[in-house]
Amino acid sequence: MSSPNPGPENNDAGIEEDLNFSQAQTALELSLAELQEGDLDVERMMDLYRRAQGYADRCERLLENVEQEVMAWDPAKPDHPPHPYEP
Repeated sequence: MSSPNPGPENNDAGIEEDLNFSQAQTALELSLAELQEGDLDVERMMDLYRRAQGYADRCERLLENVEQEVMAWDPAKPDHPPHPYEP
């Protein structure tokens, strides 16, 4: 079993935590495309599935962080300060 790389932190699937949304999304798409090829052995399919799940989780965490930072401002009430957006 390989040891984790020094530097950027990795999660359980080996996904680097410093990937931005676009990088994680592209990696997810590539992983899913390879999974769809169908001529993979079981071990490779399991590895790709875990990595794809890790990339999807990374994208979700980034979106959740952005959602928490988004502030809502009511243009009808310009004197009121922005407040955290609540869907």
